[in-house]
Amino acid sequence: MITVEKLNEFGADTVAGLGRCMNNENLYLRLVGLVINQPEFDSLKQSVDAGDLERGFEAAHALKGVLGNLALTPIYDKVCEITELLRNSTQTDYSTLLQQITELRAKLAALSE
Repeated sequence: MITVEKLNEFGADTVAGLGRCMNNENLYLRLVGLVINQPEFDSLKQSVDAGDLERGFEAAHALKGVLGNLALTPIYDKVCEITELLRNSTQTDYSTLLQQITELRAKLAALSE
């Protein structure tokens, strides 16, 4: 089960995240649980792998908003990084960033076990 304590250990800014949820811990934790299954994670990877940087940007930008609002800082920082590269259609090897995002998503998902 995801808890505020586990999220703090993950590196989330739970004070900010809870504040955006009017300090409703149940709402905050439920939203964090939902973000793990956001289809934009898969869309980001598939789009970038296919070379569709515009679609990848859209997915990354959507994730950036959700992760930022929930203050899930470790994964938010990586998504911000890839968002800016995609915004500028930077031709680069995205595999390291995608791997880091995938690993952080898995680490976040493991908090619910």
